[in-house]
Amino acid sequence: MKIVLISTYELGRQPFGLASPTGWLKQHGHEVACLDLSRQGLDEKTLGGADVIGFYVPMHTAARLTLQLIGLLRGRGIGAHFCVFGLYARLNETSFRKAGADSVLGAEFEEELARVVERVASGPGTEEFLVSVMKDEGLPRLKFEVPDRSALPALKKYAHLVMPDGTHRTTGYTEASRGCKHLCRHCPIVPVYRGQFRVVEREVVLADIRQQAAAGAKHITFGDPDFFNGITHALRIVERMHEEFPKLTYDATIKIEHLKQHRRHLETLRETGCAFVTSAVESLDNDVLERLEKGHTREDFLEILEECRSVGLGLQPTFVAFTPWTTAESYLEFLLAIAELDLAEVVSPIQLGIRLLIPAGSRLLELEEIRRSAGPFDEEALVYPWKHADPRMDALADTVQGLAASGEREKRTRTEIFKNIWMAAHERLNGQKVSARLPVLRNRATIPYLNEPWYC
Repeated sequence: MKIVLISTYELGRQPFGLASPTGWLKQHGHEVACLDLSRQGLDEKTLGGADVIGFYVPMHTAARLTLQLIGLLRGRGIGAHFCVFGLYARLNETSFRKAGADSVLGAEFEEELARVVERVASGPGTEEFLVSVMKDEGLPRLKFEVPDRSALPALKKYAHLVMPDGTHRTTGYTEASRGCKHLCRHCPIVPVYRGQFRVVEREVVLADIRQQAAAGAKHITFGDPDFFNGITHALRIVERMHEEFPKLTYDATIKIEHLKQHRRHLETLRETGCAFVTSAVESLDNDVLERLEKGHTREDFLEILEECRSVGLGLQPTFVAFTPWTTAESYLEFLLAIAELDLAEVVSPIQLGIRLLIPAGSRLLELEEIRRSAGPFDEEALVYPWKHADPRMDALADTVQGLAASGEREKRTRTEIFKNIWMAAHERLNGQKVSARLPVLRNRATIPYLNEPWYC
């Protein structure tokens, strides 16, 4: 069987979601080609003669792009079996099937994908099986194969780590776990994993790191939704990695709640080569944090920010700046806090313009105020659209996103972009063209960052 696996977008990272199933499928003797459309063109020659085309949808942007791509390829008369897999697949099954998908798999997809390929290989009479695969609600516990990255573009073509001195480090990507123990109300992982998480065997993770180090990686991003869901598993991996590759740095995503609970390991992270920790802080408003059930408060974040700084560990917060509960006053206070906390150079400018997404299955729909304000599910945008009660906030979100995008294109510093956003926000929300409240923006020791903005 000839299988083509396609990724449309994954934050500038070499996609684990193609490399991992490639390892499984090659173990079964199949020919596998990969297309990462964030780095490659849509190669008709590669698609030609494919028996199965798999589409990886780990995030919202990827799901929307894939929906368009399936329609495009069906329109060109490509008759391969189309299989969609990944976190956003089953949540949007109806939309994918309308576009032309034949099977839709869950988030723990590797074994199921191999089974689908085998059934397609067996010829007619597979429809009943494929429907049962799509309706299976279980989350299997997989024994992972080492990812096969041989069919993907070279690591140097992906996002790099930018160091404080301006030098770049080639960056690899792996996953030590998937899913999450927590039930944050806005998180797209929750409707799929429902408080469960799955680990990738330590030796598989280390083997994946070794092959990326051999391919030139000087830094590794751990893409786990929360690296400290299984803290013993995580620490054993980074301690072993540091023993083998003492100059290899890494970053990971960890909840403020977990950083506080395991604060004694902040130094462990730094000592094993952690360049920075990303944490989904989401808001500096305790009322919003409570609605999102984030498990931390503004005060918790401020405490952990100071502790990370005291031990020399970079903390990179991410935010959902625009929610139905964001007010003009709270947004301006948010910008003031970013300035006063010396975070203007740390926070990616796009984070100042992110709007709350309400995807299929979201726990946000448990809130009456959300049900009241959200429109019907949009099967093309794959969200429940909502508008702010104050039209100025929606207009400002668009403006901030535009300033962030243009600033990135023009290669402005984050501080320069922040100043432009500050002025635009004050002008739109309180009529001031220049605000005397803007504090002096001090540039603390800048932490490393990846040169592809965090999005979704």
